Amino acid sequence: MPSLLLWLHIGFAIFTIGPVTAATMSAPRAIRTKNVPALQFIQRITRIYSLGSLGVFVFGLVLGIVLGDGLLGRWYMTASMTLFIVAAVMLVIIDRDLRTAVQALSSESADDDDAKVQNGRIAAISGLLSVIWLVILFLMVVPE
Repeated sequence: MPSLLLWLHIGFAIFTIGPVTAATMSAPRAIRTKNVPALQFIQRITRIYSLGSLGVFVFGLVLGIVLGDGLLGRWYMTASMTLFIVAAVMLVIIDRDLRTAVQALSSESADDDDAKVQNGRIAAISGLLSVIWLVILFLMVVPE
């Protein structure tokens, strides 16, 4: 049972966190080029993979419970789970900003300042999100 949970945890990490990171990192280019259909697709992909990435947290938590032995109480597990929750909140913010950018670029007004603001915010949060994923990976592999 633990090996199945570990397999699911790693599988969800590979097949959801990688694509959501790539999607959020490609959003600023779609905003700069004012490619609304691509931006709508990126928003949809971000939302789907963000929800799927919750599987990483769920299976990791269940794996920690099944293995027992105080695993969830270790400092690196607590730090990883906290960082994951922060990353999930950041994904919600990115989704909101993507929605705002789509609305700004889809509107009839020629003023796309709101889309430019969203562009900078999405780029900054996406970069920070990538660093958080790398720190979590480091914490999962290195401490023991």
